Amino acid sequence: MDRTARTRTSRRRRAYSVGIAIDWFFFVFAGAAALWLAYLSLTETFHIGWWGIPFFIGFWVLLAYLVLPRLHRILTTVYVPDYFIGRTRTSDGLLGDPVNLAFLGTGEQIEAALRAAGWTKADAVTLASSWRIVTSTLRRRSYHEAPVSPLFLFSRQQDFAYQQEVDGNPAQRHHVRFWQCPDGWLLPGGRRVDWLAAGTFDTSVGLSLFTLQVTHRIDANTDVERDHIVKTVTDADARVVVDVIEDFATGYHARNGGGDSIRTDGDLPIVDVRTLAAVRA
Repeated sequence: MDRTARTRTSRRRRAYSVGIAIDWFFFVFAGAAALWLAYLSLTETFHIGWWGIPFFIGFWVLLAYLVLPRLHRILTTVYVPDYFIGRTRTSDGLLGDPVNLAFLGTGEQIEAALRAAGWTKADAVTLASSWRIVTSTLRRRSYHEAPVSPLFLFSRQQDFAYQQEVDGNPAQRHHVRFWQCPDGWLLPGGRRVDWLAAGTFDTSVGLSLFTLQVTHRIDANTDVERDHIVKTVTDADARVVVDVIEDFATGYHARNGGGDSIRTDGDLPIVDVRTLAAVRA
């Protein structure tokens, strides 16, 4: 490499380093500013009497939906690995639900298998669908297509999700999210699959332990939900074949991004739906 080329490379590296430093400064500054704003909101509520109640509610909203998520993004950018470890991530960067299923086949074939097994596709998260699930939960009215919160794998949100509501109560439901694997991507150990999925069972609505946001709480034994999903799909169509990678991940007890306990034996069922016709709804 000649002197001119080395000089250009050095300049690009310096520019890149300065850009990263500036980006990190504003990233951290935004988190500190949000924390200071939350502190001021809390301290001022003690000087205005009964009017402090709506101010306290405003403090909770500020803390739960701005301050804590910002702090988690800062911290998880530093210490949470950005490669596949068998866990999803929340929009705040926290480790989410375990990846406990894999599929072979197209997205249309997977959806056909789920519909045949009595599952319903979840609506996208919008202002209207979010408001509907709030009112449905408070009124205990059925909402079979209720949206699920976004989780991330391969640096992107789930491609689609399916669910089964329990006894017409939107607070309790079976649900599973799906991500298509990148081209040429292999599981640790070299096995190829087309899709990965994370299935859990919602037991109630509560507050997240880590962000204080309103969220669904899940059942700790995620293996039960994993096995329920496999059973419903295989019972609905005998052509569906299942192979299990035993001890794919180390069995563990942990918490997901909402602070709920999770435990698993680490097995990974691979569900093959390639023989099914891809019939659209």
